Amino acid sequence: MSNLPKNKITISNSMNDYINTVKLARSANTARTYKTALDHFSNVLIKHSLLPDQINPDKLQEDCMAWFIADLKKFSATTERLYLTAVSGYFEYLVAENLSNINLSKIRLLIKQRARRPSQRLPQFPKEYIEKMIIYANNLAFITAQDENEHLRNLRDRAFLITLADTGLRVHEACALRRGDLDWNEGKALIIGKGNREAIIRFSNRALTCLRDYITARSKLDGASKRTLASLPLFARHDRGAGKKIKPITTTTGRNIVEQRILEALGEEAIGTITPHSFRHYFVTTVLQGSGGNLKLAQELARHKNIAVTQRYAHLSDEELDKSYWDIFDEANK
Repeated sequence: MSNLPKNKITISNSMNDYINTVKLARSANTARTYKTALDHFSNVLIKHSLLPDQINPDKLQEDCMAWFIADLKKFSATTERLYLTAVSGYFEYLVAENLSNINLSKIRLLIKQRARRPSQRLPQFPKEYIEKMIIYANNLAFITAQDENEHLRNLRDRAFLITLADTGLRVHEACALRRGDLDWNEGKALIIGKGNREAIIRFSNRALTCLRDYITARSKLDGASKRTLASLPLFARHDRGAGKKIKPITTTTGRNIVEQRILEALGEEAIGTITPHSFRHYFVTTVLQGSGGNLKLAQELARHKNIAVTQRYAHLSDEELDKSYWDIFDEANK
């Protein structure tokens, strides 16, 4: 905190002190975002003739937040909420440091009454691209490779992409799988997922087939590792850096696999349209469509803690709406 006497501390001084406390507890990106929010708040104060470089924080009143909320309407609802979080945190800091006696309850009420709620956006992904990617992935097994490492990468990437599409695993969860996690007879794996919760993941027959092909092809490497097979990663590195060692792929590698194969399968224009998480969206949508819209089933298989998250996927495409419409009315008018 600034060494200045309290009556000499300006709003700008206190904002700098607040950002320094944020830097200690939060990420650098968060600190930068909070600073941007406070810079915008300073501009709002200046518009209302309150100069942050000249006045003391005890001059701030609840109306200042009302001005700020009104000014944020030009931003998206998500940005608005983020900036309000930053500025309300600043007010809490001022009260905690006895630099202002602003009424925090009124601030919270103002935000509740006047701020917008970010809309629940439907997860967007090009389904046809995912399906083309799956076809391409399956064909990786039949591509002539220049060497053994390339052959293993082709089989690994095929198994990795099909696993993402058919299990709903998050990319870091898939990368962390070990051979011993998977019960090949049951077609299931026990993992520690999001929120440190245990979960059972089910594997389709095609995912198991791809995984078996890959594991069989690398059996010599696994056998020479002098480690128990159960402890070895399910998806391993096959590059010069790994050599003959069996090292797990990282989340970054998982993302790179998706990006590289998108480029090969769909071209540069498709880069950015599909991420590893797009395969999870595809998985949930496929479960819903195949189960007649069974939200509870989709929630359980996707491991969504809140069914409202699953509900965002429960939509019909225009093509499906068209088909249903004509089926109903053509049948009625026969």
